[in-house]
Amino acid sequence: MSTGTARPVALFAMGRRYLPLLFDADAVGRLHDLADVDTGVVVEDFADPAVASRLAAAVVLLTGWDCPAVDATVLDRMPRLRAVLHAAGTVKGFLAPECWDRGVQVSSAAAANALPVAEFTVAAILWAGKDVLGFRDRYRAARTFTAGALYPGVGNFHRRVGIVGASHIGRRVIELLRPFDLDVALADPYVGEPPPGVRLAELDELLAGSDVVSLHAPANERTRHLLDRRRVALIPDGGVLVNTARGSLVDTDALVAELSTGRIGAVLDVADPEPLPPDSPLFDLPNAFLTPHIAGSQGNELARLGKVVVAELARLLAGEPLAHAIRRCDLDRIA
Repeated sequence: MSTGTARPVALFAMGRRYLPLLFDADAVGRLHDLADVDTGVVVEDFADPAVASRLAAAVVLLTGWDCPAVDATVLDRMPRLRAVLHAAGTVKGFLAPECWDRGVQVSSAAAANALPVAEFTVAAILWAGKDVLGFRDRYRAARTFTAGALYPGVGNFHRRVGIVGASHIGRRVIELLRPFDLDVALADPYVGEPPPGVRLAELDELLAGSDVVSLHAPANERTRHLLDRRRVALIPDGGVLVNTARGSLVDTDALVAELSTGRIGAVLDVADPEPLPPDSPLFDLPNAFLTPHIAGSQGNELARLGKVVVAELARLLAGEPLAHAIRRCDLDRIA
């Protein structure tokens, strides 16, 4: 990428509160080495007259959560724009297709954000296999246990795990599960060859044959209520559904109906709607373990995303291919 003799202008566009969380002192120092960047200018509204000159000069847009929409009108005001580097996950919510039409390169830190989600998911899968939450509740109620007791219905030796969706996160979950003695199956209509040691299965077959089902499909019109009443009912007795993807993948009413019988359990970091209404029965069901959408990058994990963007900027300015490029045709297949 040629930018002439002057250093290229890079502009932040995101919720202001995210900037220091995503870009620590080391990352900001590296950004200053690479480009003309001002951490005091964070665009939260592209219509703000105060940022007009910076928009006109920007070669690179560094985006994050709460980035305002980048549509054709905004692109018209950024004639020099060559790349959008996103320090978060999906770009679907703010980036218009015209961006690709105009030859702007797009990159996302989705792969980096996938890691903590995958770690959370793996923990949920392993805990589900040991019925940790059930034992927690029973131990809390009884306040005693029998030393040396054996529990034949639990364990993770050849526990059957079904992964729905070979997304960044789905693939990372599969990778992190590899050291364990689990039988892993994958359902994804776009996958030709499964990862090593993983069996491909049709969705219905996977649901019926898994002790733990973990969702990692994208949210779109085709996947809304992918697990409807019929499919939720396919999960075997004692099975556990883990959803760290999107709440819309599951018919909430159907899931509540199955959970209410006590037949299956669920670990839900996401729900539909989100947030759940305070009177949702999911809060009171003992076999539903809810967390408030925390599986993705939190706290010190956010700095990992900023470092990915800094590395992408270095590649861009060196004329190298972006390591995490997003193509327009990828949008409907990513979470």
